[in-house]
Amino acid sequence: MNSSGYLLAHLWLIPLFPLLGAALMFFIGRRLSKEAVNLFCVGSVFLSFVYAFGAVLALFERSPTDRVCQQILFQWITPGAMPSSVGMVNFIADWGYLLDPLSCVMVLVVTFVGFLIHVYSIGYMAHEGGYYRFFGYLNLFMFSMLTLVLANNLLLLFVGWEGVGLCSYLLIGFYFLKKSASDAGKKAFIVNRIGDAGFVLGLMLVATTFGTVRFTSQGLSDPAAFPAILQTLGGLVALHQTQFAYGAPIFTAMALLLFIGATGKSAQIPLYVWLPDAMEGPTPVSALIHAATMVTAGVYMVARMSAIYQLAPISMDVVAAIGALTAIFAATMAVVQTDIKKVLAYSTTSQLGYMFLALGVGAFASGIFHLMTHAFFKALLFLGAGSVIHSLSGEQDIRKMGGLWNTIPATSRPFWIATLAIAGIPPLSGFFSKDEILGHAFNRAAMLDRYFFLWAIGLVTAALTSFYMFRLLFESFFGMSRVPIEKEEHIHESPKSMTVPLMILAFFSIVSGWLALPALWGEESPFERFLEPSLRGVELDTGAINLGHHSLLKEYLLMGASVAAAVAGLLLARKLYLENPKLHGQIAAAWPRLHRVLVHKYYVDEIYDALFVNRTKDLSTAFGWFDGQIIDGLGVDGAGWLTRVFSRISMWWDKWVVDGLVNFVGWFPNFLSMPVRMFQTGIFSTYAVFILIGLAILLGYYSHHMQTIVHAVH
Repeated sequence: MNSSGYLLAHLWLIPLFPLLGAALMFFIGRRLSKEAVNLFCVGSVFLSFVYAFGAVLALFERSPTDRVCQQILFQWITPGAMPSSVGMVNFIADWGYLLDPLSCVMVLVVTFVGFLIHVYSIGYMAHEGGYYRFFGYLNLFMFSMLTLVLANNLLLLFVGWEGVGLCSYLLIGFYFLKKSASDAGKKAFIVNRIGDAGFVLGLMLVATTFGTVRFTSQGLSDPAAFPAILQTLGGLVALHQTQFAYGAPIFTAMALLLFIGATGKSAQIPLYVWLPDAMEGPTPVSALIHAATMVTAGVYMVARMSAIYQLAPISMDVVAAIGALTAIFAATMAVVQTDIKKVLAYSTTSQLGYMFLALGVGAFASGIFHLMTHAFFKALLFLGAGSVIHSLSGEQDIRKMGGLWNTIPATSRPFWIATLAIAGIPPLSGFFSKDEILGHAFNRAAMLDRYFFLWAIGLVTAALTSFYMFRLLFESFFGMSRVPIEKEEHIHESPKSMTVPLMILAFFSIVSGWLALPALWGEESPFERFLEPSLRGVELDTGAINLGHHSLLKEYLLMGASVAAAVAGLLLARKLYLENPKLHGQIAAAWPRLHRVLVHKYYVDEIYDALFVNRTKDLSTAFGWFDGQIIDGLGVDGAGWLTRVFSRISMWWDKWVVDGLVNFVGWFPNFLSMPVRMFQTGIFSTYAVFILIGLAILLGYYSHHMQTIVHAVH
């Protein structure tokens, strides 16, 4: 076996390395030095990246139609015979790994960006307590995400899905002595459980419909012996039965239930509320969650199940609409945020909306392309924000920043590049991926008029994105310094372990979008061509993925509109925050109600508290009262009281009636025998006394009679 064959035959090593690092931290981490923690935890993720990179290169050596490697380690769940839509099947869930073009992209993004975040954390967490615990959680997070993206079936994907949910709870609440942090961790955990309920129902519906949860049988030694969703779906559709036709309710139900899970994990309306609060965790955690792991899981899952979504046009409409609405909704809230990390948090929610818009219009490859480019510039933005916070001794309010452009150049320059990228300024990566999404949305609008509205929302969101990101840049790094004097004296550049990852991410924020360069002269994107085998459905003409391409002139016009929106946002931010800094305050004062609504995030948290949280508390209080007063009071305590009353009556009856009669029966013979018992003692000396007394009485009696007789004789 050559080296490439070895790597493909040992895909399980990729998630195993960080799992071993996590286990080591949990068992003996307390005894290890920080250098040893760095070696094991950062080294394990580096090994995962090296193995993943090698495995992807090995897969590239194959022909495009054969780029699938699937490895089953063992049969995990084997309940036996189970009824399904294809008849009785022997249901089996494997513990296996799948490497195809889609998982290639994901595993490289997760391991590479995750490795850089681990390196960055060495400097950022150097003076924090729980150092080993933090890196143990990070490694466990990496294992969970790698299990998710490499899983060869939906059930194993769900294991990784729940794993990243657990790790997010642990890392968001890392500062568990801080109430806001522990509350944020619980909020993230609970909100995601709501979404996961839908995911579980969708998973069960998939299993009972297809009789399997395996994604594909391609890449296995005997595909016919291993039923899979894609092949079974193709067979059912080929039967031309109404219940499995294009737009069938069963496909719509599957897609919508799975999408409910995606709205929780990827922070879409209505389950987005946990993500901004997740900023309570350490900044590297924010970068890992927002860029490379948890929030991208929902996008990946929908893309992985694209064959089902392509047959469910109603679900595709819902995905696109939710994505577009979330994108503009979150962008408007980001405009007024003053916490540097929360601006980026709402930005993430908005950009995820772009990805779901792409998925909803059938441009699955474009959604994954934006996921990849977003991973680079969003990780850079969060890590850059962490470097700013580190330099300012923990300050996160952008109103107390400014003038840092030349003070911390190793942070400010990469942050500027990331801002250009996310704003969609050419030729940086965000321009290409965002333009592809808007282009596909516009092309979809040519087929269905209602999609024109979604394209317009995407274009307006592009302008808002540029505005709030350049607002953040100008407020943080330009203008007069507003840093408090006590902190300004201690401003310092971050260590190399923090700034070098920023430079690497800045490079990829520039060049990662160039994979789409051929589209500029009318050719197919090599990235889309690479992903096509993983995203191809069972029907070529579903109206979802077969979008076609614009004419070159229309492509340039749409591109120009996208760039114009980005430049308009930039110029407006410059006008309000550089040239005339007082103007934005005057605008806020002129529109106080609108400003207040945006500052309070449309009062969604308050509405959720009023409708769900507080009502749940009220219901819990009512159940508590019912339990205490009815169950315990009338039930448990009432039964105890009755038992005590009846026991007292029973004790009285037993003592005075039953025992009284028994005692009387014993006492009466005892009373009658008392005279006899006075003489029948059983003691010889007593009897001797009685005899003497009797003799004395007899002698006395006879002596008296003798005297009487003698007197009589005389």
